[in-house]
Amino acid sequence: MDSQKEALQRIISTLANKNDEIQNFIDTLHHTLKGVQENSSNILSELDEEFDSLYSILDEVKESMINCIKQEQARKSQELQSQISQCNNALENSEELLEFATRSLDIKEPEEFSKAARQIKDRVTMASAFRLSLKPKVSDNMTHLMVDFSQERQMLQTLKFLPVPKAPEIDPVECLVADNSVTVAWRMPEEDNKIDHFILEHRKTNFDGLPRVKDERCWEIIDNIKGTEYTLSGLKFDSKYMNFRVRACNKAVAGEYSDPVTLETKALNFNLDNSSSHLNLKVEDTCVEWDPTGGKGQESKIKGKENKGSGTPSPKRTSVGSRPPAVRGSRDRFTGESYTVLGDTAIESGQHYWEVKAQKDCKSYSVGVAYKTLGKFDQLGKTNTSWCIHVNNWLQNTFAAKHNNKVKALDVTVPEKIGVFCDFDGGQLSFYDANSKQLLYSFKTKFTQPVLPGFMVWCGGLSLSTGMQVPSAVRTLQKSENGMTGSASSLNNVVTQ
Repeated sequence: MDSQKEALQRIISTLANKNDEIQNFIDTLHHTLKGVQENSSNILSELDEEFDSLYSILDEVKESMINCIKQEQARKSQELQSQISQCNNALENSEELLEFATRSLDIKEPEEFSKAARQIKDRVTMASAFRLSLKPKVSDNMTHLMVDFSQERQMLQTLKFLPVPKAPEIDPVECLVADNSVTVAWRMPEEDNKIDHFILEHRKTNFDGLPRVKDERCWEIIDNIKGTEYTLSGLKFDSKYMNFRVRACNKAVAGEYSDPVTLETKALNFNLDNSSSHLNLKVEDTCVEWDPTGGKGQESKIKGKENKGSGTPSPKRTSVGSRPPAVRGSRDRFTGESYTVLGDTAIESGQHYWEVKAQKDCKSYSVGVAYKTLGKFDQLGKTNTSWCIHVNNWLQNTFAAKHNNKVKALDVTVPEKIGVFCDFDGGQLSFYDANSKQLLYSFKTKFTQPVLPGFMVWCGGLSLSTGMQVPSAVRTLQKSENGMTGSASSLNNVVTQ
């Protein structure tokens, strides 16, 4: 019976997943159909605009050519009219002279005839008819303004849609996810020397498999990529996966998208748990700051003996009242001199990494992990349920590892930012200089319960960076060092505090 129920549960889970997959595909088809309709309408509008532009250019060219023909016609007409006018004047003068010469033949008196003859000779010499060119200045030929658009007609007949680049292919094997960076590599299905650049689009998601249409973030675009790979660095991995797609572009148009690829970007993400933090701590999601006025005004006072045994320097003790109802979580609020705040996400398996940066004037702080059973008066490192490194800048400067109320002084410089590596299954907690990846200290133990990131701060503040993969340098150091440097067992030989 039980085995049949388990088998039926598996079948139900498989069917539910398949139904979800089919529904997502239907949503994708509807989205694609809507896109076809919208894009077709846009393309038709663009086609009308392009042809209207061609018609406009042809009309402008036609008008210009018509003006050229009319200007040439006017020029030649003016030249010929001028010649005709000059010839008419010359002919009129010549006919008048001819008539005078003809009449002079009838003169009988020799002296008078001789005088007339000299006048005729002088007038003939000066007559415009003999200086006039009888060749037309222009011809009636207009062939130099004729046109032949046969080539242009052939060219117009070859008008076609733009050549679109084929869709690239993303190679998941060549893609790399490491150190909060993602390198995406792709190739073209065939060589295309007209490709000018590529466009890469990406978005975060918590769904494996094909990208979903609904309930997803918008695609982020990276344009003008000249090569066939691109690296996104400095990412915060606050989702389980990232979708990627790429398209090729020539000088005129972008091609089809590649098939989308989903890459896993899993990392530990957590915030600080304000519901159980000490009242003297001002807590936001990834920041905590000492607030000496945070516990004042409460009606009930905690007893002085509850603060006894603390080695952490503190200002004048602030009265705090009873714990208010917790918004989340089920543990008591830290009180007394346990100026502690825990993360809101438990670590139950795997390897995880986060970083912590203290304010420059922070007088005292601790960074580490603790079981959920850490008492509300307990300080990090003072019980066998917590492990930490502690920085003290009050009165004297100390840097030490703490566990089970035992201390190991660290002969290294306190870094600007501390990286925390927790290997739950391997029972290892290591601290690094987050910038140089120098190992500061490692605890080797066996975690018997889920652990929570833990933080203590007094007179200052801490800021937290999560959503980080275990850095490659840390993984390499873990392998080479075997995680044994400064093991927790060494704390058994030091004096308790």
